[in-house]
Parts: sequence; C-alpha cells; structure tokens
Amino acid sequence: MSIESPCIKVCILDAASGLCRGCARTLSEIGVWASMQDAERRAIMAALPDRMRTAGFPAPTAPADPSTAT
Repeated sequence: MSIESPCIKVCILDAASGLCRGCARTLSEIGVWASMQDAERRAIMAALPDRMRTAGFPAPTAPADPSTAT
C-alpha cells in the first residue's frame, strides 16, 4: 500500500526553517516524494508533527486530495 502525500495545498516555503508551511516537508522531499520508497515516506510522515511544532506552524486543517497532491 502506497503512503499518501501529506500535502494540504498550502504550499508556502518558510524562509527560516526551509519547510513547507502546509506539510512541513523540505523542497527536496516534496520534489522526490513520488519516487520514494514507502519506508522513506513513513519516516518523513513520522517526523512531520515534530517539525510542525518546532517550526511553530499550526496543525494542518484540511486533508490532501490524493489525486492531486505531490
């Protein structure tokens, strides 16, 4: 089973942290997400809540539409 993207279509990179304000992934993680193995995706997904808290971003409020997320 493939891991869905954490993208919530709030694609704004934060200059201070280098993370997307919507999903807390780095630009490079976003760019290679589709070609990552599920284990790599799971590891990133597990780190995202801590990244959001550390960066001071609000928790995501809308789920991604898997058909259009990257």
